Amino acid sequence: MGKIEHAIPDVLKPTYKIPALPPKGEIETPAVLRELSRAHRHLAELKGRAAAIPNQAILIDTLALQEAKASSEIENIVTTQDELFQASLFLDGPGSPAAKEVENYRDALKRGFDSLQQNQGLLTCNAIIDMFHVLKRTEEGFRATPGTALKNDRTGTLVYVPPQDHEQIRAYMTALERFINDDQASDLDPLVKMAIIHHQFESIHPFSDGNGRIGRIINVLYLTRTGLLEIPILYLSRYITSHKSDYYRLLQAVRDDGSWEAWLLYMLGAVSTTSRETLAIVEGMRVLMADYKRRLRDHPTIRYSQDLLNNLFRHPYTRIEFLQQDLGVTRQTASKYLDQLAAAGFVEKHQQGRNNYYINTPLIELFLRVSEPGEEVSEPVKTSKIETV
Repeated sequence: MGKIEHAIPDVLKPTYKIPALPPKGEIETPAVLRELSRAHRHLAELKGRAAAIPNQAILIDTLALQEAKASSEIENIVTTQDELFQASLFLDGPGSPAAKEVENYRDALKRGFDSLQQNQGLLTCNAIIDMFHVLKRTEEGFRATPGTALKNDRTGTLVYVPPQDHEQIRAYMTALERFINDDQASDLDPLVKMAIIHHQFESIHPFSDGNGRIGRIINVLYLTRTGLLEIPILYLSRYITSHKSDYYRLLQAVRDDGSWEAWLLYMLGAVSTTSRETLAIVEGMRVLMADYKRRLRDHPTIRYSQDLLNNLFRHPYTRIEFLQQDLGVTRQTASKYLDQLAAAGFVEKHQQGRNNYYINTPLIELFLRVSEPGEEVSEPVKTSKIETV
């Protein structure tokens, strides 16, 4: 008997040809150029204000977790602030499955940022695969089995079929890697290029799951590699969560009829809006830290240090072991500090089982004020597996 070939059925044959980059035709239209000016202005203000926070790890740790929460909500992975920060304490296991997924996203973002720094600003396919490993806790790479298609969750309608062949996926991702890292390949504005990169990645859809989250991590890492941000803190996913139906509709419109302008205006609007929202968090943290610093210094019994202040803002939910590590003190001393802080109203003391933990309540309230849920949207598009006929 001859070798049996498992052909891809017609319903799973891609109808959109992944384009060479950069796309042909006029991309930076007058409307796009106007929106670019606004987006750059807000992003530059965020970059400048973020530099006023003395310990940048505070922003990376807290805002990465907020970004992770919002990005995961796009995929219907929903958790509360309390679940999220309790999971980071490792009190009784990893917490809810949703909180663990969000933590994985944060860890993948940080892994990508570390790779960017270690590889002289290069964002490679290997780094992207490594982020996927962290996100999904798997050793899989790019998709190797046909059968992936995007369907509308509510109606079951087939929306888009990405490339199915493994070698073709690898070739598309290699070309995308070149486009990401070659700053001389085109004279496109970096924000326009970011939007094109995101569309190309989502259209290639290289992984079996998690493509949306990895794609959104690539967005903020690209902004850091181009110098538009010093650290990956842009709270971009919250905008997409609040405008999810438009996000999927405009992604597909580029594939259907080349509607690049509408897609670029959407992404630039996301940068402008979320730059302002992230700035509100950063500025709120700066004001809170200044207030805590003044009150701690004036307190008659609490011994102030910058490391103590940093701990209370890097870990909105903190515990004795965190203080021990950050301050280099004994467990007894760390416990005494935290009880003094609770008695003075700087933190709230809570207990879970045999463990105590301490909440910086004003900081959590700041996150809740800026991160209220967005509008309800319908007909989300998710990745589904269609059995090969």
